[in-house]
Amino acid sequence: MASPPSSLVRQARYRGRRGAIHVAARWIATGPWLLVLALTGGGCSLAYRLDTTLGKRDGADQADSQRSVPPNATAEMPSESDLAMARAAVSEVLSKGASSVPWENPRTGMRGTVTPLASLYSQNGIPCRDFLASFVKSGSESWLQGAACRAKRGTWEVRDLRPWSNS
Repeated sequence: MASPPSSLVRQARYRGRRGAIHVAARWIATGPWLLVLALTGGGCSLAYRLDTTLGKRDGADQADSQRSVPPNATAEMPSESDLAMARAAVSEVLSKGASSVPWENPRTGMRGTVTPLASLYSQNGIPCRDFLASFVKSGSESWLQGAACRAKRGTWEVRDLRPWSNS
């Protein structure tokens, strides 16, 4: 059998390492740009989270926000078992140095979060910290503000707890 003419047969060209070096050079050239893009995009996202976390919102944002429910300062105090769960969450959030800790009482259906408000301060030589606790049940939400101080055993004890007033 005769072979086809050489003009019809295409020979595969050996490219060797030259192509691999070209691809590597392209990645090296675009790598820094990808890093810059990732850092600037991440920075914008972080700044947004910090602004909303720290409460830097303008009036229009606050008016449009449907997520926040105004606290009910006239609500009655939660039950003692709910307060015990919230106190345990206060001790946990302050011991761990966390930004917020959720809590839940399965017996009553009450749940919420505890969030430290300010940095440590000293009261008669004892370290203390203010906090805000939310109480949510059946769509109704109330808030309590309080202060906890570090006990001799290293645990945190709630010293003050009252309905939160937005003043």
